[in-house]
Amino acid sequence: MITEAPVLEALAARFPGSLEVVPAVDQPTAHAPKEMLLALMEFAKGSLGMSLLIDVTAVDWFPARPRFELVYHLLNPDTMERLRIKTRCHVNEAVPSVMGVWPGADWPERETYDLFGIAFAGRGAVHRIYMPDDWEGHPLRKDYPVAGPRVD
Repeated sequence: MITEAPVLEALAARFPGSLEVVPAVDQPTAHAPKEMLLALMEFAKGSLGMSLLIDVTAVDWFPARPRFELVYHLLNPDTMERLRIKTRCHVNEAVPSVMGVWPGADWPERETYDLFGIAFAGRGAVHRIYMPDDWEGHPLRKDYPVAGPRVD
């Protein structure tokens, strides 16, 4: 399990007492409060060289509260070092958009909204990209009907 890495040490030094290191088998992982997400991402890009946002996705931990866990995968292309940042949010609670740090976050944030219903604050309107505009619900939520919505 990875619980120590230079990138985690740098994050802990910059944000003392704010991060929780999450044991992981594949890459350094830290859990951060959503209130500090933007500052952490700016530091990761500017000071740690994590210039590539690989993905933004979510996990639905229903019935746990807070229900959703957002997962950000970052990469330093010079060293090939990876970093995973996680944060949690409740239903109908917006998470800060990281589009100001990585403009390429547009598509994965829209995907996360479309499939999980998680809103991102600080960006323009979010429109569905997979489901039709009139689709009801978000199909990757654990309480989504298995057969889909009724179509009468």
